[in-house]
Amino acid sequence: MQHIEIKKLLQMEPSLHTVNVKGWVRSFRSNRFIALNDGSTINNIQCVIDFESYDKELLDRITVGSAIHVAGVLKESQGRGQAVEIEVKEIEILGDADTEEVKKTILSPKRHTLETLREQAHLRARTNTIGAVMRVRSALSFAIHKYFQENGFFHMHSPILTASDAEGAGEMFHVTNFDLDNLPKDENGKVDHSKDFFGKTANLTVSGQLEAETYAMGLGKVYTFGPTFRAENSNTTRHLAEFWMVEPEVAFYDLDNNMDLAEDFIKYVIKYALEHCADDLAFLEERLNKEEQNKPQSERTGMLLREKLQFVIENTFKRVSYTEAIDILKDSKPNKKGKFKYPIDAWGADLQSEHERFLVEKHFKKPVILFDYPADIKAFYMRLNEDGKTVRAMDVLFPGIGEIVGGSQREERYDVLLDKVKNMGIDEKEVWWYLDIRKFGSVTHSGFGLGFERLVLFVTGMTNIRDVIPYPRYPNHLEF
Repeated sequence: MQHIEIKKLLQMEPSLHTVNVKGWVRSFRSNRFIALNDGSTINNIQCVIDFESYDKELLDRITVGSAIHVAGVLKESQGRGQAVEIEVKEIEILGDADTEEVKKTILSPKRHTLETLREQAHLRARTNTIGAVMRVRSALSFAIHKYFQENGFFHMHSPILTASDAEGAGEMFHVTNFDLDNLPKDENGKVDHSKDFFGKTANLTVSGQLEAETYAMGLGKVYTFGPTFRAENSNTTRHLAEFWMVEPEVAFYDLDNNMDLAEDFIKYVIKYALEHCADDLAFLEERLNKEEQNKPQSERTGMLLREKLQFVIENTFKRVSYTEAIDILKDSKPNKKGKFKYPIDAWGADLQSEHERFLVEKHFKKPVILFDYPADIKAFYMRLNEDGKTVRAMDVLFPGIGEIVGGSQREERYDVLLDKVKNMGIDEKEVWWYLDIRKFGSVTHSGFGLGFERLVLFVTGMTNIRDVIPYPRYPNHLEF
């Protein structure tokens, strides 16, 4: 008989019919009460066994971490904490788990640090915290596709192997088919990339934006949602070497349309998570509250997790120009008292996370969209404003995260874009195709990128980005 997911069983009414369930044992108390979980929900189902009806040999194999198949009757629970439980009629061991081996792992029923969970990432999906995070991650991923599909966007698979550096930052992973112990050299003694697989230098993509722009010029509204890579030697709680990006690009959209899209999109996916991940978010909220108790009062968020998510949904994001933000930061107490690690003393400064979080958490106390940044600190593809010194860029800033979305109105004028490419030292030959689309019915168009893991970080209340992706990649860490 087909087994039923525990999530569904817990929503069913008691019945005399036999139900089948399969899962992993979380605990086995008094040789009578089995807590079983199959990953479909954070909640366990209690299976009550009459130990006198089973051989000791079988009972000894019901250990924490073992996989079992239970057949029994779904009854009203006699204990607290659950509405129904299973009165076991038959039990089968599907997979054994040695008790002594379990004690060495995060499957043992005691509290483990998140760092320990990272060291055993192949097992951490079996823990309450990571299980909850990954179910929320899955729901957010689905909500992203749902939003764009319902709003007339076409999903585009942008390439992972590329010759271009969309951000112009040079922090790329290079891909080669060369034998690294026998590299071909040219007459100047340099590596001859013309002999490599693609006949030129190849990289892992840092963004699907440029390719998505070209497709927006034919399909109108497109989005990419795929892995991106940055060879940035950064060991922070907010950076990964491999992460997922959501990047919509829309023809005929200006910066205001772009900001409207970003706000509406973010609110939609957060609302979806609130509606479809209630149990997991309740658990993560309780977990976060316990963490907050150990922090000084000044460092506490002051809002419960779900309350914070609801607050984002219900409030209009504050839109502030970069120039206005600089004035606020220059006059702020942390800046005047030297509390900022990077002091703000003049227009043109590249804002750091501490500045972004001050604006969001202390000054406006709500999500903020900054726009019209200095051209010198932004990428070549952003549209130059009439003042000649700022570009039509925008960043969405969130509490606890800082920048969660970065976007802009793209430069649609061929001559202006060509000048920017030359001034920034970008090889024209590498972006000829990107320039080319400005020759054939070029129009105003805009888009943005959302770092998916930062969204998951915000929604789950986790504090380290390494805990919201199945297998984190960062400097000196390529396990699993």
